[in-house]
Amino acid sequence: MEKKLYPFKFIPVASRRPWGGSNLVTKYGKAFVECDDEGNEIALGADELIGESWEIADMGFEDSVLANGWLAGNTISEIMETYLERVVGEDVYKYFGRQFPLLVKFLDINGKLSVQVHPDDEIAAERYDALGKSELWYVLDAQPDANVYMGFKREVTAQEFYDKCNDGTVVDLLNVIHPKKGDVLFITPGTVHAVDGNIQLVEIQESSDLTFRLYDWGREKNPMTARPIHLEEAIDMIDYLPYDMCKYRKGPLWGEEASYEPCCSHLDHCCDHDHDHDHEHHAHEGQTVETLVESAQFTVSKLNLTDPLHIYTEQFGSFIVYVCIEGAASIQVPSTRPDGEAFMDNYEFKKGETMMIPADMADFYLVPRDRSTVLLEAVTRVQEDLDAYIDPNTDPYLEGEDYEGLEDGAFEDDDEDEGPVGASPLGFFGAGRNPLS
Repeated sequence: MEKKLYPFKFIPVASRRPWGGSNLVTKYGKAFVECDDEGNEIALGADELIGESWEIADMGFEDSVLANGWLAGNTISEIMETYLERVVGEDVYKYFGRQFPLLVKFLDINGKLSVQVHPDDEIAAERYDALGKSELWYVLDAQPDANVYMGFKREVTAQEFYDKCNDGTVVDLLNVIHPKKGDVLFITPGTVHAVDGNIQLVEIQESSDLTFRLYDWGREKNPMTARPIHLEEAIDMIDYLPYDMCKYRKGPLWGEEASYEPCCSHLDHCCDHDHDHDHEHHAHEGQTVETLVESAQFTVSKLNLTDPLHIYTEQFGSFIVYVCIEGAASIQVPSTRPDGEAFMDNYEFKKGETMMIPADMADFYLVPRDRSTVLLEAVTRVQEDLDAYIDPNTDPYLEGEDYEGLEDGAFEDDDEDEGPVGASPLGFFGAGRNPLS
């Protein structure tokens, strides 16, 4: 008899960074362990500068290890190798094969992340045999001094951008956002971005580590801190238009419903539609399912979970990832004992923890353990979508510049150690979820 899959909880992996802090341990309850040279486990404390917690990763060089259930101890790549479409869904498996399509992280930033850009799926596949990198940032908290640099203030040329990176004045070109708790940023391929200050994020992205470092705040000029710069390689994958503020969503003020940053009237490229039509809110008897991002790469919603919610897995057609950002919840799966008695398998998770629901799992209930419970919900659907700004006929080099090829490790994620996909059908965000009566 085929054994049933169940909600997966993976062991988070800490990543030390010079810009990291203690919040992932003290504020989000992360319990990180490492092994010393003799194989002994060592707990990482709040004195460590931990910049990232990798929640779900199928990257080859970093594979998440399952923490719970009868599959505990197996890596996500081993689970994918064995259970295939049962894990991710038939359509997702046909498209992605045996790689889990999403990478999920918590970030604690206390410093400067380099100015960087990611390629789209087509360029990543053609040049590097990898997925591109679209990513969502959900702001968990931000200090008043935090700045997110996202795209350009105005349209620029490749040469102007190149010169500004080299003379250290590139920040003059970048659009500045002052983030606060609840803000959402969807970083599409080609969008130049950076961070300066103190901010905690949830990052949901394609399963890729392709990051091109364009400017490193002067660190590249110091032999002790220098890392590779990839200006020439990235020159044809950058979106040089002004940043589209429709990709930035402002979080709610205290006691208010979330709303979108209005389109800036002085930006001709900005969309002129009503945001509330594109980013729907669905109330379910005191709780809200709210669309944050619906893209060709993934769909992310926010669930304000105040009452139990019945989840119909078949209507999703995909795995589901839940990230708890406030409170606590349990996933309750109806089951039957050998004697025929019905009961509920219970899987609890709390603020700072992540659960993954395999695609072929039975319907289940999401039950809040705290009236303030808030979850992020991520799914993947398959649909080809080419980024329109990419010029496939453009050489990935600047004229007159020397290019000697890529060094080992050149495309490790900028401030990360150590590398498409589907829009939801109309009406998806109401489908698959019903409140309990």
